[in-house]
Amino acid sequence: MHRVLTSLGCALTAVLATAWSAPPPTEPARPATAPAAAIAPAPVPASDSAAATTVRTRDGLVRGAAHDGYRTFEGIPYAAPPVGNLRWAAPHRPAPWSGTRDATRPASPCPQPSGEVPGGSTDEDCLHLNVTTPDGAGPTRPRPVIVWLHGGGFTTGAGSSYDAHRMATRGDAVIVTVNYRLGALGFLAHSGLPGSGTFGLADQQAALRWIRTEIGAFGGDPHNVTLAGESAGGYSVCAQLASPAAAGLFDRAIIESGPCTGRPDRPFAPSSVPLTEARATGADLAARVGCGSARHVLACLRRVDVPRLLAEQDTDQQPAHTTPLLLSDPAAAIAAGRFHHVPVLIGNNHDEGNGWAAGIVQAGHPVNADTWPDAAATFFPSPGQAKAIVREYPVHGIDGGPVFGAVIGDANFACPTVRTGSLLADHVRVWRYEFADEHAPPLTSGTPPFPLGAPHASELPYLFDLGGRPRDLTAAQHRLADTMIDYWTRFARTGDPNGPSSPPWPRQTVLSLAPDHVVPTRTVSTRHHCAFWDALG
Repeated sequence: MHRVLTSLGCALTAVLATAWSAPPPTEPARPATAPAAAIAPAPVPASDSAAATTVRTRDGLVRGAAHDGYRTFEGIPYAAPPVGNLRWAAPHRPAPWSGTRDATRPASPCPQPSGEVPGGSTDEDCLHLNVTTPDGAGPTRPRPVIVWLHGGGFTTGAGSSYDAHRMATRGDAVIVTVNYRLGALGFLAHSGLPGSGTFGLADQQAALRWIRTEIGAFGGDPHNVTLAGESAGGYSVCAQLASPAAAGLFDRAIIESGPCTGRPDRPFAPSSVPLTEARATGADLAARVGCGSARHVLACLRRVDVPRLLAEQDTDQQPAHTTPLLLSDPAAAIAAGRFHHVPVLIGNNHDEGNGWAAGIVQAGHPVNADTWPDAAATFFPSPGQAKAIVREYPVHGIDGGPVFGAVIGDANFACPTVRTGSLLADHVRVWRYEFADEHAPPLTSGTPPFPLGAPHASELPYLFDLGGRPRDLTAAQHRLADTMIDYWTRFARTGDPNGPSSPPWPRQTVLSLAPDHVVPTRTVSTRHHCAFWDALG
């Protein structure tokens, strides 16, 4: 039952993602190495507008698109296609091209089931990034850089889902969104495979190295790079903070709803697993696709087509620790102070768990006074835990969905974020927030079984136009969006989000973010029972 409900929760993440999925292009995205379609062997145009959208990288010229106040460069390869013998290999430098590469639309997302990407993707040629740069930025006037790692449970998502032009223009910053390998293609572990369990994280580091080298040509400051992400993207930031291989690749960090102290036994927030466990999962996958008894297991796996891998991979995907890239669990590394000491902005949403609880209720698992003890035991099977949770979070009557949402949110997000912030603050400057707009626009159509408040991912439309479509925000919500962008981009610029145009944000507080109510508090919402979770273990 635990696996069934966990799978429902993970599936709901994909359903939520469809709310911001971009409409499918009218023709397929152009492959990174297609010389006839994507690369025009012509000189750089001489007009001012064309010159402004043509940039020379070390691999060749790219031509982007000009917009009102900003430019975009999409589908730029930062690594070679991970196909053939490069499937489950460290990222390699992309092949240079001649002529000018078309960078006016995104390239393919990394392989994934249908969800955020309509119809999914099976294209392994996916290691691309997208750059949004404000007008006026250039090599002589560089802007701070924010590198965005998308969420999606390490299974779904694409950098191109996040239209960053509002952040770029209002915040006067260069924004880079990144694709990285997902699912079994990103996190397979096997005893004979160097880099086991961390290929997706290695891709992120390859993108950061590309940015340090190339972003100056797009108007970004290569010496002022902020690594940011939400959910699995936020946990990726945690992993990069703890990874020795990421040393020197970024200067600040933003972690949204991806606490570094996530645990595999609390299945909604992202976490990492020991390499031994990841290898067992990899062996399981090999057996399911018919390679378990092959003489050369890896060669066999590299011949399996992508749709079959996607069909057989686990719903849950997690990076592996106790590996060369990730020496220990990020939670342990941060607790011991063994992480890159950069300023951190970190937070979560007030009602993180409500979306999952609502999806599980709608899937036919009602939570009421009678069913609540069994539901709690499903997710917390250790002896005594479920009874303690039922006492701490009592359900009266038939509407226990919000209580279930509070348990999911507190156990997986709010309280681990408090813990993460405290551990980080022992060593670096930390700025903490809680997104608390109880009327945040819904991420899915239809009517949920109870009001969702500010659930997981609900802050994203305030920072990005998801799927290229602006959200329907009220005037007060637009002001909150502007305030959040101001805080995020000032932090990226200086390491301090404070400025004259926004309410003060003292470091020792948690900034509560709601329309017309941006206030610092001394602790997270009293709804969160963090002392209880600390005692429960």
